[in-house]
Amino acid sequence: MQFQKTILSNGLRVLTIPMPSFESATVLVMVAAGSRYENKRNSGISHFLEHMAFKGTEKRPSALDISSLIDGMGGEFNAFTGKETTGYYIKSAKDHVGTSLDVLSDMLLHSKLDPTEIDKERGVITEEINLYEDMPARKIGDIYEQLLYGDTPMGWDISGDKAIIQAIQREDFLVYMADLYSASNMTVVVAGGIDPEKALGQVEKYFGLMQSFETKEYKPVSDQQNKPAIALKQKQTEQIHIALGVRTVPVTSDKRYPLSVLSAILGGGMSSRLFHEVREKRGLAYYVRTSSDEYADVGTVVSTAGIDPKRVQEAVEVMVAEYSKVSTGKMDLRDAELTKAKEFLKGHFVLDLEDSRSVASFYAHQELLEPKVENPDEVLAAIDAVTKEQVEAVGREFFVEDTLNLALIGNFEDGQKLESLLKL
Repeated sequence: MQFQKTILSNGLRVLTIPMPSFESATVLVMVAAGSRYENKRNSGISHFLEHMAFKGTEKRPSALDISSLIDGMGGEFNAFTGKETTGYYIKSAKDHVGTSLDVLSDMLLHSKLDPTEIDKERGVITEEINLYEDMPARKIGDIYEQLLYGDTPMGWDISGDKAIIQAIQREDFLVYMADLYSASNMTVVVAGGIDPEKALGQVEKYFGLMQSFETKEYKPVSDQQNKPAIALKQKQTEQIHIALGVRTVPVTSDKRYPLSVLSAILGGGMSSRLFHEVREKRGLAYYVRTSSDEYADVGTVVSTAGIDPKRVQEAVEVMVAEYSKVSTGKMDLRDAELTKAKEFLKGHFVLDLEDSRSVASFYAHQELLEPKVENPDEVLAAIDAVTKEQVEAVGREFFVEDTLNLALIGNFEDGQKLESLLKL
């Protein structure tokens, strides 16, 4: 799989990825704009704007007009908001790429942002926030990042604060877009069964006149920590959901691949160390997994689990013990286990790339957040190149007691007992 990159005269970056065996194609517009660019007055506006983009344009006045057009060509459309990016996509049969580009450009350039629709959508977003509050297995990630990054945009929920959502007005959206929605601050990716030259011409037709301007920059967050920390969110649940992790590296670091392999060894699949120790050996949890997550300037390796409330202390002890082996260089990592972890990562990566939407997202994130764009074979080679010595070295470097963090959701009141367990 190979990509072609073109920069239009307005600074818009266009990536085309032909996938000859595909009858489908995805058009993805991704903007380097997410919740970390927000402030106390507009927290949640990145996500709110994503919702409003589908609510009507000058050419297609209602949400029904947009959805009927896409449904009528058998397509699927959606959007997503993160802390650093917002994406809008349409996936359809490959013959409808032009229509997809027409609709997406119309949404981003000519959205009505009707005050009546804004008022309606406040209720939708409030219920979405309520939904996530009732999904502790998902919410625990938010609590963990609040613990890491504190009262900063990186520590706030992407969905926003209910009170602020109620106060956001049409003018706030216009100001936000004027800060960030520049042609030079986004990329358009077309992936699937496409003719690259034809797709490029279509992108230029629909996005070529988009304005370019200097955009707002995010504020870097402090990654300093000198002792273990714990955060407990009280909620009546049947399980205690926990997240245990350490601070690591940004997405540009050459240590991210060894850290990804280490995370797979700890909690990547049903044969991983934590899964075996926490679930299979002791029956303490239903799910337990570990991930390595990187942003532009910070990163973390974190393990999450849903625990029997009566056995939380035991579960934390077991997880900390596994972290301690990493920290002290006592992993006893065997060649077979290293190979299995790398194959696990590569296999899941390859499976993801069997979908044109995932391919588009893979390239778009790199284009916006990383210094260079790699093809999948380069990523696979980088994973393959990770050595046992590198895994052990990043373990000793980053699995340190001073940056150990534990977040919990549930009806567990005595956090002090757990805090005393955070020793490597």
